[in-house]
Amino acid sequence: MAEEVIDAVSNQVDQFQGISQLLDSSESLRAAFIVLIVGIIGIVIVYRTFSKWVKKQKLNYVRPHFSRFVRVIVLPIFAIILITSVNLYIQSFELFDNDVSYYADGELTPEETFAKILNTINILVIGYSVSHIIPIILSKKEKSKLEKEDFESWKELRGFQDDEGDLFHKFYKWVPPKHIPDELTKEEYEEKLMTNEGIKFLEEFRTSKGLPIGSFKQLVEDPFEKWKKSERSKYLKYYEDCISGNNESGKELMPGQDVEEIYPIDTWREERRFSSFDPIIPGSKPPGHAKRKRKDLPKSISQILPLGIFVSVILGVISWWGIDLIILATATGGLAIGIGLALQETMQNYFAYILIRKDKIFSEGERIQLDSGYNGYVHKITPRVTFIRDALNESFAIIPTRQLVTAQIINYSKELKMVPAVVEVGVSYLNNPKQVAGILVKIGKRAMEEVLDDRGRHMVVQHRCPYLNQNKPSCGCDKDIHVDLNQPVVRFNKFNDSSLDFSLWVFVRDYGSQFKIKTGIRMIMYEEFKKYDIRIPWPIRTVYQGDEKREDEEIRKLDGERNRVIDEFGLGDLGRGGAAEE
Repeated sequence: MAEEVIDAVSNQVDQFQGISQLLDSSESLRAAFIVLIVGIIGIVIVYRTFSKWVKKQKLNYVRPHFSRFVRVIVLPIFAIILITSVNLYIQSFELFDNDVSYYADGELTPEETFAKILNTINILVIGYSVSHIIPIILSKKEKSKLEKEDFESWKELRGFQDDEGDLFHKFYKWVPPKHIPDELTKEEYEEKLMTNEGIKFLEEFRTSKGLPIGSFKQLVEDPFEKWKKSERSKYLKYYEDCISGNNESGKELMPGQDVEEIYPIDTWREERRFSSFDPIIPGSKPPGHAKRKRKDLPKSISQILPLGIFVSVILGVISWWGIDLIILATATGGLAIGIGLALQETMQNYFAYILIRKDKIFSEGERIQLDSGYNGYVHKITPRVTFIRDALNESFAIIPTRQLVTAQIINYSKELKMVPAVVEVGVSYLNNPKQVAGILVKIGKRAMEEVLDDRGRHMVVQHRCPYLNQNKPSCGCDKDIHVDLNQPVVRFNKFNDSSLDFSLWVFVRDYGSQFKIKTGIRMIMYEEFKKYDIRIPWPIRTVYQGDEKREDEEIRKLDGERNRVIDEFGLGDLGRGGAAEE
């Protein structure tokens, strides 16, 4: 086998020596070959200059796929024109000795050899072009699919925050169902149909099974295309604000920079997708932010495809020149097996990473708990290891990515729209449980409206954003909530040794929000309990010798005010026949 490989290599060396002799045989041929090489180098230089110029144009940001296509196709077109011109020149002036009697059967004449060289260059150029055009087509198809998914998200959200006017209702009109949902009475349903606010409530209504009611009638032809124009107009405004200096950075951002200062439209869409379709503020992120965030992402198939296609073209050319691919593969097979064994764990991590990304098991920013008990936020996923940050920033867990594919993982963020925040409290046996329940409802409603995050948004999800009462836009706390959820929820848990045990439930938008809302509830609870003399007893382990009658009289002094709280705030679902099923 080794002898066959050596013979094959020797034959090719002889063949290339023949090419060298061929060029030495004619001065005109050498001149043509030099012109060819110089021309190709010139085309590459011009192409690089042209490519840099295109990257600085608005077209590269608004139509990135077309821009890439233009940049890819220019080089092969001029290269093929040059090579074909040289070939015609050589053939026209008959620079070769046409006497073929000196060549054995199967041996190429100088003319055929040189033509084969030129054809090889043409094939490589065409192969290079095809290997880069196909991924552009696949990428465009993928982005179009994501754009349709964004449109479906827009429909589900009934529009985005930065829409011009009520765009959704210009395209669709809600049609009431023929049958009244079981969760509403006929009177409630008909009353809501009489007002715009009530109709909006019914549009967002979900049954106990989480299903919407009614349907939407299409008002315009091809709403998807009109929605795309609306999104493109938003991007054009973003682009103009970037280059004009009307942005957070306060300076004119430059297109075509190596460190990206302006998002192309596909990256702009992706950033909106990551931020739940919040508006993208021009110049609010440092240059290169998006690229750094994606630097550890593995190459997709469309990114690897150009290399695969071009390698296939090269192998085809090698075979065309007479090199035995089987012998070549045998000679390199042992080396490939050795490399494969050495990189076994690396490849396992890589494919595990692809599976995690493809199946969306978890992603950066989500809170998970490992089977080892470690609980934290996914900080970064790489093809080698995954970093999980402790919620209190105490530590990082660094885990080989391949181990996470087979591990049991609890994802607290996956598809969850509401997370319960529960505060438990014990009160004195001398307090009326109904009064306590009413005051707890008041505490919960105060917390729903008063406890905010750092951006001034409500942390508790609720049917109607309290900001609407102040004629302000919703902060988003009234999105993605099932209508059968009544808040706050109060539970009378048990008769404890020294207290009546209650729990107060509200539902927050994500796992981490529960900790701040619990603190807020406890602060409000302290104020309200002090105001209404709701007592939290000390642990009692001895026979009580106090004056119970006197203490009872003290508590009863505020019965009137506590009962007014019940009248105003009710008892939650305790007033409807006791605690509902958990």
